[in-house]
Amino acid sequence: MTVEPIRDMIKINQMYCYLVSKDQKYGLLFKFGLNTGLRISDVLPVKLKDVLKEDGQFREYFILNEKKTGKEKKIKINSSLCKEIESYVKNENLIPDSYLFWSRKGTCLGRVQAYRVLKAAAEMIGLENFGTHSLRKTWGYWTYKASNYNVGLIMDTFNHSSPSITLRYIGVNQDQKDELYSLVQF
Repeated sequence: MTVEPIRDMIKINQMYCYLVSKDQKYGLLFKFGLNTGLRISDVLPVKLKDVLKEDGQFREYFILNEKKTGKEKKIKINSSLCKEIESYVKNENLIPDSYLFWSRKGTCLGRVQAYRVLKAAAEMIGLENFGTHSLRKTWGYWTYKASNYNVGLIMDTFNHSSPSITLRYIGVNQDQKDELYSLVQF
């Protein structure tokens, strides 16, 4: 099964509400993935000190080395994500060295647990073809649309080698094929 981006803003909001009702940490995990376009393996080990300075102010950029590529990534944290993190930090007893997505074991949440929680939420709201990678694909899909279809920018952000790979990855090719099938009807 190929996982897909979430193409419906109502479904995004429903999933967020479901996750936050379970645990604010899971709502933040969902928003963090959607707003950064990072792989889950790069999201889970984020610590408070990675996004906040010692004085409690947000860093201008969240900087990390991607696990898969080893490349440095520099992400400007948008206001929606800042608000989410601020609310979360107020409700949790986090110190700078705390994982944002902590587990009871004292480490960060594992990939399997993140998948289980997100997949259960997707099933609850009726989303098919969902996996943790859907968060990254959703960022790409909506950013592609919001950037007036600037595939080069998305391609560069994802470190893809061609526009066709990026379009297939974010599900745009499938959208276009779906449209074709509704154009001609007998």
